[in-house]
Amino acid sequence: MPKAIKLSLLAISVLLVVFVFLGGILPGGVRAGSDNSAYQQIEVYSEVLQHIQNDYVVTPNIVDVTNGSLHGLLEGLDPDSGYLTPAEFKTYQAHQNENTAQIGVAISKRFGYATVVSVVPGSPAEKAGIVDGDVIESIANQSTRVMPLQIIQLSLDGQPGTKVSFSVIEPTSASPDAMTLTRTPTQYPALHVDEYENSSILYLKPYDLSKDRTDEVLAKLGQVQKTGQQKVLLDLRDVTDGDMDSAVRLSNAFLKTGTIATLQGLKYPQQTWTADAKNFVTSAPMIVLVNHGTSGPAEIVAAALKDNNRAQLVGDRTFGSGSVQKQIPMPDGAVLFLTVAKYHAPNNKIIQTDAVTPNVVVAENNGMNLGAPPEVPGITVPTAPGKTSEKQPAQPPAAPKPDLQLEKALALLKQQKAA
Repeated sequence: MPKAIKLSLLAISVLLVVFVFLGGILPGGVRAGSDNSAYQQIEVYSEVLQHIQNDYVVTPNIVDVTNGSLHGLLEGLDPDSGYLTPAEFKTYQAHQNENTAQIGVAISKRFGYATVVSVVPGSPAEKAGIVDGDVIESIANQSTRVMPLQIIQLSLDGQPGTKVSFSVIEPTSASPDAMTLTRTPTQYPALHVDEYENSSILYLKPYDLSKDRTDEVLAKLGQVQKTGQQKVLLDLRDVTDGDMDSAVRLSNAFLKTGTIATLQGLKYPQQTWTADAKNFVTSAPMIVLVNHGTSGPAEIVAAALKDNNRAQLVGDRTFGSGSVQKQIPMPDGAVLFLTVAKYHAPNNKIIQTDAVTPNVVVAENNGMNLGAPPEVPGITVPTAPGKTSEKQPAQPPAAPKPDLQLEKALALLKQQKAA
């Protein structure tokens, strides 16, 4: 097949994707309104592709070039949109429900690479010293920059007892550390309940916002309402997993009235969640702890309580995640994961874009994984490329660092009068 024809076919595949964004082709061949500047960009793309084909220093693999441009096109929109090639989507379909073991990290894409949002306590990742903000630079020697988010997660998960090798860049380091972890079925710890200041402050730490975990929190809050003397410290740090219904229920437990969140999109039916007085549980004074690992449903709760002036937030700015994706199949078997709606806080800020900023900012004091990895079964940390270090004797645990965020929250809560 002549090069010109091949080039045209590849360009057409890109144009099909672009038409999805422009609303260019509707069922029945009807053409919708379009942005002329966007169509001019299509012409530019075709010319750029032709120059790559004809003038690049070596003969390029045009399929790879085109796939790369499509990946960039989708990921340039937002971190959750993505493009899966026909081969990637076949892999995704074949294995998305098979993997029952993990390394214990929640992942998103930031600045093109896989970024750790939070780490499950007790998981292989936590034992290896991985922390929020670490960048997974590559998995099995493939850069995460060229991997869709869906494939990244699929690659990290797997069958129990299997291993996954990847490289991690810490925020304080310029070079990646290679490590290999053994996948294990990970579970979130049970609800952590504690009391401070002679039992006047009830501390609640849900590690996820699943239905069952939220039920447990609401049960504890019901006890507070009966005594009428306790204050509540809700710790949502590193809470990423959960569902919208649970986020609404937990928010409503503290709110009699007010907007909890809205979901909006250009062609997506707007949905608004508001507090229902029948589901209100407690008016006890409260503070909410948040950090960079607070993401998704937990951000819904934090934003709702802050914007309705129900609670002060203490800690770090949250991660910024909250959107809905639609799968759109392409004629060649590829698939788009396209964001079609985003969650808005009661103040109408987009959570994915603006995240949630606490009333009182207190930086975390977690050491950012500065020390050597601990002795952990199933973990191998090379000292140099191609060379694996011998395991060293376990070192005495370092003294725990003070939790400055918790200390500040307790100090502020002590100043508040019980309801």
